[in-house]
Amino acid sequence: MRLADKKVLSFVSDDFEDLELWYPILRLREEGATVYLAGEKANHTYIGKYGVPAESDFAFKDVKADDYDAVLVPGGWAPDKLRRYPEVLEFVRRMDEYEKPIGQICHAGWVLISADILKGRKVTSTPGIKDDMTNAGATWYDEAVVVDGHIVSSRRPPDLPPYVKEFANLLADQ
Repeated sequence: MRLADKKVLSFVSDDFEDLELWYPILRLREEGATVYLAGEKANHTYIGKYGVPAESDFAFKDVKADDYDAVLVPGGWAPDKLRRYPEVLEFVRRMDEYEKPIGQICHAGWVLISADILKGRKVTSTPGIKDDMTNAGATWYDEAVVVDGHIVSSRRPPDLPPYVKEFANLLADQ
């Protein structure tokens, strides 16, 4: 239970990629971390691309980066919605400022782009947003997982095992 004292926040919105939300949450919980979900509304059920539900614990406006050890941003189409909330972007900026682990997979890079934290960083994502990532100033790699300091990025569901392993290792070392 190497993550027993760690608190992680995951953002959620409709049309999240089911595996990209739940796999990291379940793996981190298996290692003892407490993982909360924040959505536009607290105690609201959001539905993933394939119909898997996820209920938020908190609203975006009620979470503060000071209270968490790490943040996860799932992929799917949810990041296109998440990046429109100033509270989400401010949370991600704070996590970056504090150099706390930030996990992003697939289209989640859109949130980091909108938070303006990718300049000079090494990342990966779904190849579909490679140009968006590089236009934001990042160097993009076609690899299962890329770790650059406190940012852990990954491409797609088949890359979840190495992605979550690297994220959990980084979180354990914080």
